[in-house]
Amino acid sequence: MAFIGLCDCNNFFVSCERVFRPDLERRPVMVLSNNDGCVVARSNEVKALGIKMGTPLFQVRDLVKKHNIAVFSSNYQLYGDMSHRVMNILRKAAPSIEVYSIDEAFLNLDEMPMDKLQPFARDLSARIRREVGIPVSIGVSPTKTLAKIASKLCKQYPALKGGCLMYRTQDVEKVLATFPAGDIWGIGRKSNAKLHSMGVESALDFYNLPPAEVYRTFTVTGLRTWKELHGEPCIGFEDVQPDRQTVCISRSFAKEMTTLEELDAAVSTFTGKVAEKLRAAKQCAQQMSVFILTNRFREDAPQNFQMKTTLFEVATDDTLEMSERAAQMLRQIFRRGFAYKKAGVMVTKLTPKRGVQQSFMDTLDRDRRAQLMDAIDAINRTEGNYTVRLASQGEMDQFSARTMTSRKFTTSWDEIMEVKL
Repeated sequence: MAFIGLCDCNNFFVSCERVFRPDLERRPVMVLSNNDGCVVARSNEVKALGIKMGTPLFQVRDLVKKHNIAVFSSNYQLYGDMSHRVMNILRKAAPSIEVYSIDEAFLNLDEMPMDKLQPFARDLSARIRREVGIPVSIGVSPTKTLAKIASKLCKQYPALKGGCLMYRTQDVEKVLATFPAGDIWGIGRKSNAKLHSMGVESALDFYNLPPAEVYRTFTVTGLRTWKELHGEPCIGFEDVQPDRQTVCISRSFAKEMTTLEELDAAVSTFTGKVAEKLRAAKQCAQQMSVFILTNRFREDAPQNFQMKTTLFEVATDDTLEMSERAAQMLRQIFRRGFAYKKAGVMVTKLTPKRGVQQSFMDTLDRDRRAQLMDAIDAINRTEGNYTVRLASQGEMDQFSARTMTSRKFTTSWDEIMEVKL
């Protein structure tokens, strides 16, 4: 029997904040979205208070004060670096891994003897906690869907010591009986509502449905999930990340913008970040869109949404070329008299850089421009983000209201932890 593991970082954003603040260990902690608007991460203490994911901050200010909840703005540089450290340990421990998200990765454990699986999971969990400071839960099972459930079981039962092997039919059925059907990986809101109308409440209820009924009601996708719960692998392991198909950078602004100059600085900054991500992924974009929109929650203000899309003759990752085109599109869609709350830049029709189709009519010296972009990226990597940038660009943080961000403990020499003797 082949096995797969799922390593899931517990309350990841909160755990990252706690690594450098031991005083927060038993204190309720929550992390907010980009614009300090909604709750995107909660400690177990915050969950116990009934605060839901996505709750606007203004709705729980009284609870924050009453229970002394520590509140942080999102610190993505810190979270990204901590994630990188966890994934590096996983790569060394397992033959191959599939990074699923910033805080989750599947582990290929096909060649590991069954009697080694549970000790491996527990030892690896302890190692990550010791070397990085992040608590993780590692579930091991014959399928990805069951591994997901096993990892959640670790979070509920500390006695499992961060590692759970689940494969025997009687054990699987016992766990599924206590697991909500809507929490199964692959069951979305619409499918959960349909299950509820059928009287299916637990994962075991779904597990016990006839396969023909599952296929008829939920098509091949639902049947695949059903088979995975029965221990039949239907979701392949991808140790090579597929190329992304879209890159989008957008922000809700701290204050509404009414002038073209303000929006131009934001759009130029977002375009530069998109181009940087393309170069890091060794991809180029054939199509780019710029969009701006007003605050839809303001009933007292006129509403406006505008979007413009362009095609590049030659797919590009060049900041200068993309920024010039983005500025042209912004001028075409900007409307005076509106207060814009959000803007964004999105690129699609991505292609590997090595496979870009050139044009005889191209007037740009792309080799020299590529050398320039490489030089800018190298300087910014060593000297810090935005050391070299276009005059029209600002810094990402200035376009969002993140007023409670912790220090960049691991990525900035100026913000490294200080120890006073």
